[in-house]
Amino acid sequence: MGKFSLLGPGESPIAIENTTARGDIVIVCEHASHLIPPTLGDLGLGASALTSHIAWDPGALELARYLSSSLDALLYCQRYSRLVYDCNRPPEAASAFVEKSEIYDVPGNQDISQAERVARVNEIYLPFRDGLFEIVASRKAQGHETMLVTVHSFTPVYFGKKRAVEIGILHDSDARLADAILSEVEENDHKYVVMRNQPYGPADGVTHTLIEHGLANGIPNVMIEVRNDLLATADDQAAVAAHLSTLIKKASSTVKARQKVG
Repeated sequence: MGKFSLLGPGESPIAIENTTARGDIVIVCEHASHLIPPTLGDLGLGASALTSHIAWDPGALELARYLSSSLDALLYCQRYSRLVYDCNRPPEAASAFVEKSEIYDVPGNQDISQAERVARVNEIYLPFRDGLFEIVASRKAQGHETMLVTVHSFTPVYFGKKRAVEIGILHDSDARLADAILSEVEENDHKYVVMRNQPYGPADGVTHTLIEHGLANGIPNVMIEVRNDLLATADDQAAVAAHLSTLIKKASSTVKARQKVG
């Protein structure tokens, strides 16, 4: 089996922003970019597909940056398209190297050699996974409380069906932070249509990061999905971020208070 190198010298799959943040929250954006490494060309796709939702989560990085600033939170991002490797999936998942996404075939992901598959895991997923593991472990060693918030966006229409949900609050078996956010929504907030584990949930395999870095470390965690038509402009992004920031601040305070009592 020949060796395949995906990234060049000095190229990293990770971007870390607001590294001096002092807040309790770490924000993760696994689908922040539609960048494809030059070694993979265009994966056989046209420009419209490579900038569509199949390649990344439009608006998610901008939303994550707003939240990072307002919550004084470190922001941890994946620099390459999910078409190269979806860092919210384990290597054994078929969707880690998606061959078809919605209406698009992805020729560059079909019949991948074992050498290239190994390179994508070793050069994209493992550094991303290990880097986030180190951040959480370092904070724990320093006695710094940590909560994990992952930020995503989703399409208003999926396979021709309109989605009523505007913001999804997703969780796996640890619902502490999600429950606190949803309680705030139920009591005080009716601006957006907010639903639990919609438009995706654990059964869809979307909670890998939460499991790997939240549940495994016993820290509160939640995945936030925002319909991407609500993130179309900078003003839209700022409005959603301000709203979510208030919810997350109140919810994280509730969770911390309950932990102290417990």
